This record gives sequence, structure tokens and C-alpha cells, in this order.
Amino acid sequence: MAIFRFSVKTVSRSIGRSAVAAATYRAGNDMLTNERDGRQHNYSKRAGVGDSFIITPSGCELASDRSTLWHEAERSEKRSNPVTAREYVIALPAELNARDRAELARIFASSVVER
Repeated sequence: MAIFRFSVKTVSRSIGRSAVAAATYRAGNDMLTNERDGRQHNYSKRAGVGDSFIITPSGCELASDRSTLWHEAERSEKRSNPVTAREYVIALPAELNARDRAELARIFASSVVER
């Protein structure tokens, strides 16, 4: 029986999180240095990441670079308690193969970007 789960989490500086660190962790095969605090985030040895991608609205091709996108998200927020990113956590059915799950995740992400 297929079970679906969905949740949204915020990435907020007020609780010590960073959009750069969160994005690096989610990508799982990347290493980025946070320009704001100089901390280096290296999750290149993290296993279990099937796919990693960025979907941008048309005209925002600069944002397709992970480092540029998340550093700009950090720079754009000037408040003392900013939400710099949101994480959409989707549990997809195990009955789908890896390719189908990746395609479904891309379709969902595209619909969020279009909104």
C-alpha cells in the first residue's frame, strides 16, 4: 500500500540554521562555504541522495548555481530573525522506481516554482 507524506520546514537564522548549510546537506554531494559566517559545509560523503536538482522560473538562470542561489538568499534577508529558505519534504511510495520518484519530485517542484 502506497503511503504519501508531505511537510514544510523553515530554515531560519533565529534558531541557528543557514540556507547554505541546509542546501548543501540536501544535495549530499556538495561542499559550500557560507559567506556570512565563514563556516564550511561538506556533505560530500553523505549517502542516500538519489538526485539533486534546482528548478528556477524562466529568466532566473543565475539561480541554477547552488552556491549563488543560497548565498543570495542569505544576503537578501536583513532582519534579525529571517526565514531564508523553506524545505519541502516529500515521502514518495516505495512502489515507484527511482526514476519515477525523481520525475514526480521534479513535477512537484516545478508546480511550486510556477506558483
